[in-house]
Amino acid sequence: MAVTSIRLQAELEEPLEVLAKKLDRSKNYLINQALKEFIAQQKLAEKRWQETLPALESVRAGRTIPADKVFEWMRSWGTDNELPKPKSE
Repeated sequence: MAVTSIRLQAELEEPLEVLAKKLDRSKNYLINQALKEFIAQQKLAEKRWQETLPALESVRAGRTIPADKVFEWMRSWGTDNELPKPKSE
């Protein structure tokens, strides 16, 4: 395990200390958990961005579906006359 030192901002030190005592965990543990969550969020954001790029290219190429067609399709969900998924024009 690598050792890294950090300088906590003054406004973080006391709340971190209080939380560590409340949860009966070390400050080190809480900082590691926070970093794990932050890294996971960043990975998810990057994945979503990579999934968005093809959609943006479709829009640029004019492959879109009018909103009224999408809403009409969605309103039909769960009815006896459910419509097929609309296709781009």
